[in-house]
Amino acid sequence: MLEEIIFYDTLRQGLWVAVIISIPILTVALVAGVSVGLFQALTSIQEMTLTFVPKLAAIVIVFWVSMGFMTQTLVSFFQERIIPLIIGG
Repeated sequence: MLEEIIFYDTLRQGLWVAVIISIPILTVALVAGVSVGLFQALTSIQEMTLTFVPKLAAIVIVFWVSMGFMTQTLVSFFQERIIPLIIGG
């Protein structure tokens, strides 16, 4: 019974870390998509690359800026939760 509790708690924490890590990229993708969609609706320009390129550029920039935060979050999760479970503590 205790092993199941530890497993599900670790899974819950891992999913929460995934949510925290993905929030900056998903937020920027949403804002960029809505902004480009609004621009397309206002100007009646229906070009497919107009939606793809700005969103991709924004995602790459935010990923580059938040890479340190993402790495630090994952490393701390592994050091505090996964590695002690592997060692047996």
